[in-house]
Amino acid sequence: QVQLVESGGGLVQPGGSLTLSCLASGDTLDYYTITWFRQAPGREREGVSSSFVPGDKTFYSDPVKGRATISRDYANNTVYLQLNSLKPEDTAVYYCAGAISGPSSWRGEDAYDYWGQGTQVTVSS
Repeated sequence: QVQLVESGGGLVQPGGSLTLSCLASGDTLDYYTITWFRQAPGREREGVSSSFVPGDKTFYSDPVKGRATISRDYANNTVYLQLNSLKPEDTAVYYCAGAISGPSSWRGEDAYDYWGQGTQVTVSS
């Protein structure tokens, strides 16, 4: 099993950037697909970006495509999500989720067994 802890959220002005971190413990991140989800007040949880293993394939949802970069630091067992050109509609609690590695393609939240506690991202002037 793996435990996931997110960090890096905060208040950012529109057009700004933010990097979120997902630190894994209890197991090597090499075994897991990691996906960032987000949930805004009154909205359903939605997928943002995925990092797949083996290899370094990635997935980005349309709302963040071109503005987001997901990456892994294997030495520190951490997955990052960099968000650029932030918009007010990016405001949400961002969650890191893990699933035993499988197909290098998008899977919904039901596929993920391990979740972090979430970190709040607020985009506002």
